[in-house]
Amino acid sequence: MFRGILIGCGLALTAAAYAATAVTAKPPAAPAKPTAPAAVQTAPPTLPALTAAQIVERNVAARGGLDAWQAVATLTLSGQLDAGGKPNVELPFVMRMKRGHKSRLELTFRDQTAVQVYDGTQGWKVRPFMNRNEVEPYTADEVKAAADIEELDGPLVDYAKKGTQIELLGTDWVDANGAYKLRLIAKSGTRRTIWIDGTSFLELKIEGEPKKIDGKMRTTSVYFRDYKTENGLTMPRLLETVYEGTKVSRKLKIAKVTANEPLQDALFQKPQVAMVSAPATR
Repeated sequence: MFRGILIGCGLALTAAAYAATAVTAKPPAAPAKPTAPAAVQTAPPTLPALTAAQIVERNVAARGGLDAWQAVATLTLSGQLDAGGKPNVELPFVMRMKRGHKSRLELTFRDQTAVQVYDGTQGWKVRPFMNRNEVEPYTADEVKAAADIEELDGPLVDYAKKGTQIELLGTDWVDANGAYKLRLIAKSGTRRTIWIDGTSFLELKIEGEPKKIDGKMRTTSVYFRDYKTENGLTMPRLLETVYEGTKVSRKLKIAKVTANEPLQDALFQKPQVAMVSAPATR
């Protein structure tokens, strides 16, 4: 789910970059960094001794429970995401996900809608912000990235069935919160680190995709904030991507979550330009 909202901060933030190009040719604005802890923590936090499996079990329970997430067949998220620019521009988005690794992102700017679709095997994009109104296939790298995105319930629910291995790396601080640090090794071999709050057992942070900023590849982290529970599912409503060594960050704000909305498979097939010319609404 989270790289799937990430889907959000992966595919969605990629689309936002298209809009930022259209807004201004200046460097992106530099929002303030996330609030830093009052004092630098030098020693790792002391937390109850738990195995990786126990931490994951408590995380799934904190997010609503295994049964609740297994019952979710589709998930629709809508809200605003940062595109950058001076001043920063927030763009409305709608992200639809369906089991079978299907996703559809619609991002609206100046009455134009960018679309990115993945049907579980291949993907397509329409980028009118870059004066590209034709349907383009995903590149090989984009297909690989989309395939690596977990199902809509996230990387930890049913992780063993998904072929993911999890290792406990110890404890760490995330801002002022003591957290368990886990390494996820996906079936594809992709490795990712995630930090789980030692009190709430909700995700605090996950390692993001490296991104080139100011001519350098930057390590990225995605912070999960403002958790809310709706219809038995607990999810963050704010995701903030931070780029190491810069003051640049990007926020994705989720205003509405809908579970099990009927979504036809046709939504996740190759889009027709005429069908995506209208702004996304939700």
